[in-house]
Amino acid sequence: MEFISSLWMPILVSAVLVFIVSSLVHMVLGYHAADYQKLANEDQAMDTLRGLNIPPGHYVMPKASGMKEFSSEAHKAKMMKGPIMFMHVRGGGAGMGKNLVQWFVFCIVVSFFSAYLAANTLASDADYLVVFRIVGCVAFMGYGLALFQEAIWGGRSWRSTWTGVFDALLYAAVTAGTFGWLWHSCHP
Repeated sequence: MEFISSLWMPILVSAVLVFIVSSLVHMVLGYHAADYQKLANEDQAMDTLRGLNIPPGHYVMPKASGMKEFSSEAHKAKMMKGPIMFMHVRGGGAGMGKNLVQWFVFCIVVSFFSAYLAANTLASDADYLVVFRIVGCVAFMGYGLALFQEAIWGGRSWRSTWTGVFDALLYAAVTAGTFGWLWHSCHP
């Protein structure tokens, strides 16, 4: 954990810069507006779901209780009839403060692991581009690779996945650039 004492500055600076870039991506560029579709009968769907009093959580429908039920004719018929849903239910309220704090902590975690790998693989006099490549790879893995699982297993659209991967490349470049920029000042 000795690397933290020398790399705390790029860890925090890169997390702050990624937080700012992600805010600009979502509030200014607007290409994520098409990530989710709106139901034509949204009010009716919300009223119906609200009446079911579903607690916050992740749901799949239809859901088999085990492999035996999954392979049953009844479950297969439900699947064929549809719809098949992957649903994430959150509580009411429109505040984003908690999510933004969690996102910032996640940015610090990605930078922390980037710093860990860089500190254990790179020399203190490493060239900017070498630092950029190693840190950029780790940061991209942290920000982007899990998005493919959501597309494969969770029904996330491929368009949304690829825009998220593009964001991951931006965040990785910001993280890598920050580490490359501050690397020598952290290793006098």
